[in-house]
Amino acid sequence: MPAIANPRVIFASVPKGCPVPGEDVVYDETEQIDIENVSLEDGQAIVKLLVLSCDPYMRGRMRDASIKSYTPAFELGKPLTNFGVAEVVRSNNSAYNPGQKLYGFFQFQSYNIITASPGSPPAYKTIGDEDIPVTAWVGAAGMPGKTAVYGMKAYSKAKKGEKIFVTSAYGPVGQLVCQIAKREGLDVLASAGSDKKVEWLRKELGVTAFNYKTESTVEQLQKFGPIDIYWDAVGGEVFDAALGAMNKGGRAIECGMISGYNSSSTYVFKNIMRIVSQELSVNGFIVSSHEAAYVKEFYENVPKTLATGEIKFEEDVYKGLKTVPQAIVDMLKGDNDGKVVISLADN
Repeated sequence: MPAIANPRVIFASVPKGCPVPGEDVVYDETEQIDIENVSLEDGQAIVKLLVLSCDPYMRGRMRDASIKSYTPAFELGKPLTNFGVAEVVRSNNSAYNPGQKLYGFFQFQSYNIITASPGSPPAYKTIGDEDIPVTAWVGAAGMPGKTAVYGMKAYSKAKKGEKIFVTSAYGPVGQLVCQIAKREGLDVLASAGSDKKVEWLRKELGVTAFNYKTESTVEQLQKFGPIDIYWDAVGGEVFDAALGAMNKGGRAIECGMISGYNSSSTYVFKNIMRIVSQELSVNGFIVSSHEAAYVKEFYENVPKTLATGEIKFEEDVYKGLKTVPQAIVDMLKGDNDGKVVISLADN
């Protein structure tokens, strides 16, 4: 079999503001791979990507490598990396057999050569016979789902009858947070960026929801009543409004601050003193820090509830690596219609 194209999506330059497709993030078809004859060292395997995830935190990795953060910067001129699902094509690793589907971290390139050292903890999860779409493994059954479950377990201290305000509620994390909150007997206020998204939240999840682009967050919080828990994926002005609406002893759970990802300005808080006066707790967290505590329970329960329909989720599936640059922009601007997933599968 002759060498074939091995398309990729590369990090070409550090964005000023929102990434520009074709300039900062570039689809490239110059590389090839000979699947049958490329040399594989011990522990290596060739995998073909089926699904890739686009997540807001990736914007933070589009920076100069000298700037340190909780995740490494993307390498200029190299493929983007993130969570995905791939199928083993060839293997020189006894743990990975041709035909197996693996969930883990991959380069944004059609074919990857992965490495796992013998005796080391598994770098990839083998996907079994769970009756859920393969795309769900990078959404509700993957890192976004873990973010919702781990964050609520670790920091919500939820009590039946309390009130929670969930931002980015139509996103993959927010959708699950809303459903966890409902299960725990909480009264849920959810915000989203379109009337369509708000209608889905109201109809499918049974929560109080509003369009933050057309309605005042401050007024909606006043109408809803003081909140006990705030799930924050937005930061900035919305975080400030939530601080102004929190009950004494309230808990703010900080999983992201997307309002500042493409901005060079700093928001000046007006209600920051309420952290002291209301004795609030504000907890930022990184999902991987809680993996050891909750991963076993997560995989025992979440895929099952997705398969039965007990947990609902919405996806926005983009077809092919060529769509990645625009998909990232759509996600950062809120123009997506559910969890942004890149499908490379043939069917």
